[in-house]
Amino acid sequence: MKVAVIGAGPGGLAAAMILAKEGYDVNVYEKQSFVGGRNGAWKIGPYTFDIGPTFLSMPHIFEEVFEAAGKDMHDYLSLIELDPMYALMFEGKKIPMYRDPDKMKETISKYYPGNERGYERFMEDNRKKMQALLPLLQNKHHRLTDYLRLRTLKALPNLSLGKTVYDVLSEYFSEEELKIAFTFQAKYLGMSPWECPGAFSILSYMEHEYGVYHPIGGLNQLSKAMATVVEELGGTIHLDSPVKKLITEGKRVAGLHLENGEQVEADEVIINADFAEAMTKLVDAPKLKTYSEEKLAKKKFSCSTFMIYIGVNRQFDEAHHTIVFSEDYKRNVEEITRKFELSEDPSIYIHNPSVSDTTLAPDGHSAIYILAPVPNNRSGINWSEQADTFKEMIYDTIEKKTGFEDLRASIVTEKVWTPSNWQQDFSVYEGATFSLGHQLSQMMYFRPHNKFNELEHCWLVGGGTHPGSGLPTILESARITTDWIMKSKREVVT
Repeated sequence: MKVAVIGAGPGGLAAAMILAKEGYDVNVYEKQSFVGGRNGAWKIGPYTFDIGPTFLSMPHIFEEVFEAAGKDMHDYLSLIELDPMYALMFEGKKIPMYRDPDKMKETISKYYPGNERGYERFMEDNRKKMQALLPLLQNKHHRLTDYLRLRTLKALPNLSLGKTVYDVLSEYFSEEELKIAFTFQAKYLGMSPWECPGAFSILSYMEHEYGVYHPIGGLNQLSKAMATVVEELGGTIHLDSPVKKLITEGKRVAGLHLENGEQVEADEVIINADFAEAMTKLVDAPKLKTYSEEKLAKKKFSCSTFMIYIGVNRQFDEAHHTIVFSEDYKRNVEEITRKFELSEDPSIYIHNPSVSDTTLAPDGHSAIYILAPVPNNRSGINWSEQADTFKEMIYDTIEKKTGFEDLRASIVTEKVWTPSNWQQDFSVYEGATFSLGHQLSQMMYFRPHNKFNELEHCWLVGGGTHPGSGLPTILESARITTDWIMKSKREVVT
């Protein structure tokens, strides 16, 4: 059976690995000259930067995906656990966050005395919540009757229905900064903690339970490793091969039209491209109803990110991961997700991997990645006019609030990436880097199904389908989709 995969991102590569292991004829078509998509790498002179994701948590999921392909992940990746996981910068405070419960309670006792038991209760309760919700994240949801399944009914009490992530954490902690320390992870979904469904309190739990890791060479090495496995198992990856359109026969997808004029026949097509962008560019409009361009315009999408990648001629003795919070974090989040305007006091994430990994920059230098969450392109912000001013504001904030003093004076090379770049150069719909929003109205059955319901022999993986964005869940989407494809094939044979 011929399977064509659109996009060599983590979801597409994971699906290709698993199917290649099972003997499928797998071909992956990637528009970029490198694998990974947003999980790829920029190589700028002697400096290497992860393009997008930089946090690796729940490594057992990655191990399981490699095992499904008959491989040992540790033969391809060298992981180090970060301790502390990251540092949080509030006004006048630098708070290290640990996986080790004793270290974490010591930190809480020092900065937020009286909240230690709240942390213990949070971990106890979310351990149970995770176990209840995991079946929902690891199984398909394509019928409304799925909500009546026993696994769903068991999970219902743990969904924190009617509560936001912030509401849930307020049940455990009395200090505002501590609540933010356990709710900012809603940003991994591109959402506000004051709007993100309470079920996603498991995001911070996952970090504190399983830790945060760094692969030597950067998180981009995950995609490179998966691509290697695909090829070892007989699959083929076609770089610089953008897809122009799906070949359809009525509602059936029969293959791909490539930009170079080539036509590719396929029995099954897996879309790992940004979902909304794929629906507006790869599918003829009359084929779609639920996900037509007009209906997609009414959907809720995540925020975007403003990126600065800099190679500097010194090393900073700062944490591998640092998050700098604005003085009024709630206002900052509302500016991003509701008002669609640039904040004058942005929150900023700084990735300083050279403190842990000497392979990313020359000796004595550092490769530093800076991210500020910003509105997606529905904001109408003109980035060609705003980028330089916003960039300088970010540098001002970093030099004022962190140990990255005189950062600008150390810059050897610099690359700035805006929401416009995400949309134009990476085909991310509206520059919404975390895809469709994760409101309950756009989750499980109400999210695009892994077996795409509007076209036959068409499948989805990635952040735009169930169970959602974030690397562990993207890999889960690949497992759900490939299990479904293989089961469908067995049923046909039977």
